[in-house]
Amino acid sequence: MVDDWKRELDQLHAGLVSRDDPAEMVAEADAMDASVRYPQLAVRGPVFGVAVQDPRTDEPWRVVESLSGGAPQEARDGLNSLLWFRAKDDTDDPGVRRELLAAVAKLESEPVDEVEALGLRYRVVRGDQVSRIGEDGLEPPRPTDREPADRSWEHRSGTTACDEDFLLDPDGSGGGLAAGALRLGLRGFAYAGARFPADVREDSERAVRTHPGIVLLPVAFGVVERSEKGWAPRGAFMATPHDARRLLYSGMTEIWPMFYDFDDAQRAAYTRAAEEFKAAERANEVRVDGSLFRICRIERLVRVGPDGPETPRPSDQDSYGPMKMHPTMDEDGTIHYDE
Repeated sequence: MVDDWKRELDQLHAGLVSRDDPAEMVAEADAMDASVRYPQLAVRGPVFGVAVQDPRTDEPWRVVESLSGGAPQEARDGLNSLLWFRAKDDTDDPGVRRELLAAVAKLESEPVDEVEALGLRYRVVRGDQVSRIGEDGLEPPRPTDREPADRSWEHRSGTTACDEDFLLDPDGSGGGLAAGALRLGLRGFAYAGARFPADVREDSERAVRTHPGIVLLPVAFGVVERSEKGWAPRGAFMATPHDARRLLYSGMTEIWPMFYDFDDAQRAAYTRAAEEFKAAERANEVRVDGSLFRICRIERLVRVGPDGPETPRPSDQDSYGPMKMHPTMDEDGTIHYDE
């Protein structure tokens, strides 16, 4: 096994050298520096999304709903909506619509993790979140992390998709030497320690055997808050550091004052801190009213076995079950709002 790891790392290193890409070399140096400054991995819990595969081809599974949900049912709901809107907007064929709506009906009534429609397999996929951590806390963005061309600070609703259309192929995950080393190191990753219930640990250890392949999803970024209990997430994760900064800025100026019913003094303190944070342009943390907020990097991994990516585990929790999410539609596309 050690020889296999060394061989794969040697291949990754040879590929890096042969490409002779200065930007890639800088990114690798950046990653190596981060592994020294933030040497440990902090487990942040599972995430769930949806992938699709055509069993008639050799193509790998492809993400169609970003792995950003905190529970399996959130991903099932996303798949429900995906198929319902495809039936509504993407076809005039009653037979096609009927098959899509049959899958929707199943998702409305059963907590299923896979449905078939039009010859395609749609699967609820489970991943894990981890972040690097060092003496000063969770790792912030790196200088070489990708930033958007439009670095607007205007509030935008919704989550910036980090991984839609990403291929879940453990044999073609790409990435450089540091990413390859992380993939290899995570092959044996399993939840451990008394803070995890026994069934969670058992499911995690079983997954190492049943789904030994590792795919690293594109890195994401999020807002975290430091408290006496550690670091806690504040909001969705985003595709770039600036998207996460904008999320933090809008939280301090618009969302949190309303949601937490700030008084005038709190509102003024958060607005002042937000404007200073914005003026710094690429700041990664801000202190206000006794709280520390930081933009941090989030790595997500998906385990893959012989039949594809891992589905939710028995120990994964849902706070609610399947439900009817959209009005009834017939095979001709007519929507019945009174049913």
